[in-house]
Amino acid sequence: MKLVIRISLGFWGLTAMLSSSSPAVSVALRVASVLLVAAKSPEAPKLKAPANATDCHHHVYDAKYPVDPKATLRPADALVEDYRALQKRIGTTRSVIVQPSTYGIDNRCTLDALVAMGPTARAVVVVNDTVTDAELQRMHALGARGIRFNLAQAGATTPEMMQPLSARVNALGWHIQINAPPAKIMEVMPILEQVSSPIVFDHLAHIPQPEGVGHPLYAKILTLIDKGRTWVKLSGAYADTKVGPPSYSDSSAVARAYSKAAPERCVWGSDWPHPTEKDKPDDALLFDLLTDWVPDEKARHRVLVENPAVVYGF
Repeated sequence: MKLVIRISLGFWGLTAMLSSSSPAVSVALRVASVLLVAAKSPEAPKLKAPANATDCHHHVYDAKYPVDPKATLRPADALVEDYRALQKRIGTTRSVIVQPSTYGIDNRCTLDALVAMGPTARAVVVVNDTVTDAELQRMHALGARGIRFNLAQAGATTPEMMQPLSARVNALGWHIQINAPPAKIMEVMPILEQVSSPIVFDHLAHIPQPEGVGHPLYAKILTLIDKGRTWVKLSGAYADTKVGPPSYSDSSAVARAYSKAAPERCVWGSDWPHPTEKDKPDDALLFDLLTDWVPDEKARHRVLVENPAVVYGF
């Protein structure tokens, strides 16, 4: 007799398969019980999140929404209920849903998730220069607070759209969010130096390794920060690392440098469900990196609570 037991943990799954005679049933049930406990009780981070701690960068994926034909990243479903399980695990209660490249300028998945998550959530959407003022106002009422320029993936937005769209969303109190390879960020720096709205850089602004803070891009980002309208997400430790887990020591050095130079301009993000990563990182480990990146408790509170409240209007 072959017995297959599958236990679901959000969009992950665990399967136990046993082949034997009837005693296998009781054995299988014991195995299933162990798996169920493991599935329901993933290890929590050592760092205790403060009240109103905010994850400023995660995505939601749902196969019921159409994929943009140009999309190269097409992850499995990662639903609101799956994300709530992550929140319960790491202790964050506020979040910012970021429109992924998978859906282009069709923001329905992100906005529907925003509505489902309620007043403790905000969103960053993707639009192009055809978006109407009425649509921007509608999204603002739902909780959108920024527009993303994802220049790392072939997509819906171009650098030429940055300045005009920045001016339009600045009137709403929004920012523009930048995700791009380091060479592209350097290329568009003259535009970024002139935009009207605040700027938020994804994933440590993709400072390349092994140069790290010695790369010219880091100095450019600090110059923008010094002007008082630029923020950096302490996120994506794996995005540019050459070292890898568990320490991500090269990316960690960049994160520490940002938090030391300008803790008032840093926010934290999980980048859940880590769509670029084939081998998914440990979310508890990623959260615990904050004790190394921002060792001062008051500064860490600022990164997790106070700064997100300013950027996203919580």
